[in-house]
Amino acid sequence: MVTSVMYRLEHQKLHEKHRGHEAMHAEMVLILIAAIFVAQVALVQWKKLHFRSYQLLTLIAMMVIPVGICVSHHWWRFIICWCVFNMATGFVMFKATRPLLAGSTPRLVYKWFYLIYKISYGLGIVGYLAIMLTLLGVNALFLAKPNTWMDFGILCLYYGLYYGVVGRDLAEICTDKIAAKVGYYSHSGLPARGLEPGICSVCGNHLLVTLGDNDSAVIEKTYQLNCGHVFHEFCIRGWCIIGKKQICPYCREKVDLKRVFKNPWERPHVLYGQLLDWIRYMVAWQPLIISAVQGINYLLGLE
Repeated sequence: MVTSVMYRLEHQKLHEKHRGHEAMHAEMVLILIAAIFVAQVALVQWKKLHFRSYQLLTLIAMMVIPVGICVSHHWWRFIICWCVFNMATGFVMFKATRPLLAGSTPRLVYKWFYLIYKISYGLGIVGYLAIMLTLLGVNALFLAKPNTWMDFGILCLYYGLYYGVVGRDLAEICTDKIAAKVGYYSHSGLPARGLEPGICSVCGNHLLVTLGDNDSAVIEKTYQLNCGHVFHEFCIRGWCIIGKKQICPYCREKVDLKRVFKNPWERPHVLYGQLLDWIRYMVAWQPLIISAVQGINYLLGLE
């Protein structure tokens, strides 16, 4: 009897403490919606008018914010993976930004970032399937706890999306640096030199190599765009998917990705790249927006 009375009194005190909070919570929701809307409009305009600064600050936020959260929660697995990824990628970017560009550097850069892209794509698919199978109860067939499968799925999905976004941003920076040094592409304006016949303007190497001149040469497939310019198939795929360039590396004519990727199994890679561009907003800017909203609520005395 005494216990029930004490419970009722505690419950009554709780109601008194939170009396009138319904209106306060409604104000907080309105502030959140308004902040997200204003931030989205501001980010779109910023990206349109000053893309370079937007790209740089977004990349910094992508690199710093998740690590800061993991350090505060002692999630060392992500921090170790982050350090290994940055050391390997740092070496590749060092090679790509040298004043004298080696002939093998463009291929090294595209291979590395394409590998990161495929790994992130695979992790994303595995994570998505693990989450969906858990929701369908398939884990019960293997006598596994749903929390285990769900945690595994969320972990794979997060790792895939995060490193996919960061890898594409870093690849775009390397792509611009390499293309500018090769001289056949300029971010704005005319190329530094004319395109010679039989040269791939992405990597600057010959399209066809005679085996008699070089015993270790590799004959690669080539691809011709609508504008008539020919490239190594691997180079133009890396330029479009990894470097996020949908224009000809020389004349800047728009590339029809549907023609480049005729195989239906390859087209999801393009859609996945577009998804990563959208995820960037969620990872880099959403935490900052939420923090700003919490600051506004604190200043207004909202709980």
